[in-house]
Amino acid sequence: MKVIQALKKINSDWNYNGVSSKEHLKNPLVFIFGERKLLQDPVVLEDIRKEFPYPDLIFGTTAGEIIGEKVNDNSIVATLIQFDKAHFEVKTANILDYDKDGEALGFELASQFNKENLKHLFIISEGSFVNGSALIKGVEKFTKQEIILTGGLCGDGSRFEKTMVSYQQNPKEGEIVMVGLFGETLEVSYASYGGWIPFGPERLITKSKNNILMELDDLPALDLYSKYLGTKASKLPEAALLYPLNVKEKDDNFSLVRTILNIDKDNKSMILAGDIPEGAHAQLMMATVDGIAEGAAKAAADAMKNRSKKPQLALLVSCIGRKIVMDQRVEEEIEEVSEILGHNVPVAGFYSYGEIAPFSTSTACNLHNQTMTLTLISE
Repeated sequence: MKVIQALKKINSDWNYNGVSSKEHLKNPLVFIFGERKLLQDPVVLEDIRKEFPYPDLIFGTTAGEIIGEKVNDNSIVATLIQFDKAHFEVKTANILDYDKDGEALGFELASQFNKENLKHLFIISEGSFVNGSALIKGVEKFTKQEIILTGGLCGDGSRFEKTMVSYQQNPKEGEIVMVGLFGETLEVSYASYGGWIPFGPERLITKSKNNILMELDDLPALDLYSKYLGTKASKLPEAALLYPLNVKEKDDNFSLVRTILNIDKDNKSMILAGDIPEGAHAQLMMATVDGIAEGAAKAAADAMKNRSKKPQLALLVSCIGRKIVMDQRVEEEIEEVSEILGHNVPVAGFYSYGEIAPFSTSTACNLHNQTMTLTLISE
């Protein structure tokens, strides 16, 4: 496997220095992660296609771009992957063509792949109105949890206006791209971990529908949540990134973190990134910079367990909420990851509105929020 990376900032040339050298590759898979407004610019898109004249370009907007041990804003990061023995296929669909039914799209998209020698699925999804839990459920209807799924929901900084994704075409709203990795020699490992701490009383989810939370302890969810936020409630939904919900169902051994993506003031409800079932318990969470960095280290250590080969590429998807908490120290969590993987392992990725991966001890995939999620690839 050969990996080449390049970074482009506003009004500057592509920078390969210190990351990798420029050379022509044979049929690479190319990830283009970048600031949404840049990926909407026809001039920028023309420059990208001129710099990387390959057919298999995948675009995704972000809440921050990861390259090496650096986190950038208002930039574009290109990661070119040339496989020596493995091969890939790319499928795409638009959730607006499925009436925003993530489950139906997930099943249809996954079922386009031949399962023979299919080792892994990596998904880059729009992040504005997809229900990530439903999307995963649809994929697993096809895979039966026999094929691991990882990836993330794209971002739009802290604006939450719109996210854009595409394969080959220019980035557009509603798009979801899935990459299938095939090959006997492929080794893919994964992990996801947060580092956030629950606080305050547990509340019973008494009314919800899919990813819409309506009532906690028979009280309007938005009213109760706003009460805890105090003066910060006026800055919802962005303020919710600092105080996600820890959700645990009665019979589960694990809990999931859910970020509030938007609010409905008229119905006093909250729209979350994934499902939040009635009968589960919810509790507010908070985090420290050190706790988040330690969580990233834990995720990296989990992903490295039981590997037979050193990873040749690390794809990182971390949550925008972590980035906001860490602020100017955000690169510390990437540095923690590189310390464990090895500083010579190429690292690429983005800050997201949701992370997709199983827990490291399971093959059943989940939508996560506020986690560092890793996909480590070698062949």
